[in-house]
Amino acid sequence: MAAIHDFIAEYREAFEEKAIDFNSGKPPRIVMKRFVRLLGSLDDVRVPGRVTYPLTEIVALGFLAVLGNASEWQEIPLFADAHRKWLQSFLALEHGIPSHDTFRRVFSLIRPEQLQAVTVAFLSDNIAVLKRALGIGSKGKRQLCVDGKENRSTGRKHDTTEEIRNLQTLHIYDTSHGICLFSEAIDAKTNEIPVAQRILACMELRDTVVTFDALNTQKRTLEIIVERKGDYVGALKGNHPVLEEEVGDFFTPEERERIRRKDKDYYRTVEKAHNKVETREFFLTRSVAWFRERDEWAGLRSFLCYRKHSVDLINGKETDEARYYLSSETDVLLCAEAIRGHWGIENRLHWHLDTAFLEDDNATVDRNAFSNLSLMNKMSLSLLKLAKPVFDKHSSIRSLRKIFGWNLEDSLTTVLSLFDEDAVLDAVARASLKPQGK
Repeated sequence: MAAIHDFIAEYREAFEEKAIDFNSGKPPRIVMKRFVRLLGSLDDVRVPGRVTYPLTEIVALGFLAVLGNASEWQEIPLFADAHRKWLQSFLALEHGIPSHDTFRRVFSLIRPEQLQAVTVAFLSDNIAVLKRALGIGSKGKRQLCVDGKENRSTGRKHDTTEEIRNLQTLHIYDTSHGICLFSEAIDAKTNEIPVAQRILACMELRDTVVTFDALNTQKRTLEIIVERKGDYVGALKGNHPVLEEEVGDFFTPEERERIRRKDKDYYRTVEKAHNKVETREFFLTRSVAWFRERDEWAGLRSFLCYRKHSVDLINGKETDEARYYLSSETDVLLCAEAIRGHWGIENRLHWHLDTAFLEDDNATVDRNAFSNLSLMNKMSLSLLKLAKPVFDKHSSIRSLRKIFGWNLEDSLTTVLSLFDEDAVLDAVARASLKPQGK
């Protein structure tokens, strides 16, 4: 059966299998020069002749401060001042350290789509470096998750106590590589649909499975994905009540039992966690001819029924839930992985942004500045995930940020050197020369 490629898991396995002990100690000049070079593509809209601090230095300092456990504007210059000597090994800092007001003002002027392009290019380049150095090839399909997030402390206007709707951000997250490819602020939840369609229409989706919640299960969205040569798994819910009811009626107990006995289109997992035992069952049917509107849903080839039975080991309480999906795929394992991968965006992205990077506590009023700071958070999150095998694979992202704060210069040197191909190749070579244990 086909499976959705997970680079992060394969990368960690490569580190363990090769027993790589990575600690180059090399100043991260090459990596930072690469990043600063990418930052040169940003438009600087400040008035010429009145600019003191180079735009590239301001953004680079912001990125390093966030990676080094800074979560607020006031903490960025404090970080930079505390590590000025080390920073000057790869940044000129000719005019010293900007104030926190300068950081906030400049970040409010940067176009988020430009900064996003830079961060995605930086992460993609780094992943390419690791793939080459560790001999990891591309295989299977990648998964993109389309999902929105509300930032709870952003519902205020500047210089007023008037409350407005919290900032909503649409994310398109590459769960296979741990990269947030697109983040776009939207005015209201209902605006998420056209924004998602516009972004997907510009993407190459070959060998890609796109997953989304019921809000984005729209006929035009499916058309775009199929036109871009991709596949999809979309949830059904209240916004399509008739379709959801029809699919639910199809998956009768008798039909589920028939699929279970046939086995080819059935997948089951049993997991124990948090004092609960959860049994998950996925039933897939390729029978879509009965659906009268099937031709209006581009690429439709299957429906899925997902059922979860939970038993609380403390109080014995049992719960059941059922959900339904439509898909252009017919591989039940791939669909099951895609569904579970989509739920993972909450744990892999949103939860970390709230708990490790404290985005819900950030009361930045300027939404452009907040969006750009959030892009720095997302890039740092991706890098920290890649750093876990080097430090401690069992550490949480929040713990890793603390480690960076406690031993900042060595930690940052190590994680940034991780994206120096020569340094990684040297570490791989050293690992291959170690005597094998019994």
